[in-house]
Amino acid sequence: MNDRETLSTDVLVIGGGLAGTWAAIAAARKGAAVVLADKGYCGTSGVAATSGPGHWWVAPEQREAAIDKREALSRFGLAERKWMHRIMAETWEQLPTLEGYYGFHSEADGSKYYRGLRGPEYLRALRRQCVDLGVRILDQSPAVELLRHTDGAVAGARLYQRQAHRQLEVRAAGVILATGGTTFLSGLLGSHTNTGDGHLMAAELGAAFSGMEFSSLYCVAQAHTSITRTMIYTFADYFDADGRELDISFFEPHMDRRLAAELLKGPVYCSLRRVPEDIRRDLASISPNVPVSFARRGTDPYRERFEITLHAEGTIRGIGGICIVGAQCETGVPGLYATGDVATRERVAGAISGGGAINAAWALSSGCWSGRAVAQLAKTQGRRDREPVHGSARSGLGGAGRAQISAHEAVAAVQAEILPYDKNIFRTGPKLRDSLDQLERTWTALGAGIAGPDIQKNREAAALTATARWCYRAALDREESRGQQQRVDFPETNPAFASRLLVGGLEQLWTRLEKEAVHD
Repeated sequence: MNDRETLSTDVLVIGGGLAGTWAAIAAARKGAAVVLADKGYCGTSGVAATSGPGHWWVAPEQREAAIDKREALSRFGLAERKWMHRIMAETWEQLPTLEGYYGFHSEADGSKYYRGLRGPEYLRALRRQCVDLGVRILDQSPAVELLRHTDGAVAGARLYQRQAHRQLEVRAAGVILATGGTTFLSGLLGSHTNTGDGHLMAAELGAAFSGMEFSSLYCVAQAHTSITRTMIYTFADYFDADGRELDISFFEPHMDRRLAAELLKGPVYCSLRRVPEDIRRDLASISPNVPVSFARRGTDPYRERFEITLHAEGTIRGIGGICIVGAQCETGVPGLYATGDVATRERVAGAISGGGAINAAWALSSGCWSGRAVAQLAKTQGRRDREPVHGSARSGLGGAGRAQISAHEAVAAVQAEILPYDKNIFRTGPKLRDSLDQLERTWTALGAGIAGPDIQKNREAAALTATARWCYRAALDREESRGQQQRVDFPETNPAFASRLLVGGLEQLWTRLEKEAVHD
């Protein structure tokens, strides 16, 4: 750990998923020198690499109608039409630039089909384009902390290169966080590297968060598996342990709440007998991991009932993240930008999930905007390499000599509050306050030191704890039900809360509503 190398670059992107690779590509196209650091292997880590990302791919003449439809569906405000237009326009322009890297298939009329892509091939194509543009990719290099100049501007980051067992300091004119959201290690497919690292690093430099209360979405999956591709469940029928069919539809609002209520009573079983023959035939090519999961357990889902569970989707298919204060995804910390799921998506998704098409279009668009912005920042202000820098980490670095808790114990304590259906889905003031008290005790223990030398695991534990605190503090202070934020004790939507709710702080949490309601 004492063997430390220093690199200098124009743009540092932390995270190598959908948003991070698009950010690196956009910056490199502007002539910037770019370093991309991924916690895993860029092109395979993160939720997009294991999915089939669809995009909000809408022709210009159809965009007003698409936004009208989205607003009618959400009904809860917080989104802005101009931002929806922006992500549709950017997606429409950028996806075709992957020609030659990704094999888009042709429609019957000869036109290219750009809307939906297969995750593994998509992320591999983005990595290849990064390489061809000269982006330096650092795999297996999680960021430990951000670096700052004495004036508070971001100066780069300190990484831990796991395979070389050394620290690496990367100085940069600007940093783009693309570390994703977090499911609090719920088991959601592809989310094991998404532990809130970027959230914690941003907060340590003073960034705030928005939309963190919209984090109670859960996803149906075959029990004892992580396969959370849900398309096939649009045809599902559900049964209780006695074989009684449950009146639950995939398309009803808050379907996950209905399933959670039944799961709290006992096991729930699913039948996929209504899946059409053409989808059964094509499923292996559409979502190959789905039939494999059934085959490995010896289950025929079209003829047999199988047990299901719900996996928390946290801030991945939830909405909240680092607050965006400008059109190029600025965070309010000079030189620091946030893109993809680590950033709030309220401006494009409102108070309901943007999972799927909107989130993918947001990841692409926000990545491109921030990449260009930091490339321009590097051109105008330079890298400031000769100035002194300081680390910003404030939690998760304690040594074993004064440890009060291990990283494993801290993560388990967080999960005990943030994952159970009765606490996170069926929220009440008393439940939220009790959970926050438990999370505060965990946070205090982390500040006194963490057992074990694994700096990455220690920082992950701190990040998960901090993120859970922001989620529940925002949920407690938004005393209403709006979109994904549902309060049993405040079941109505309150016009007084027709604003985005900001939350922040590390040692002392705070919240405040934006001064004015959201208007477009």
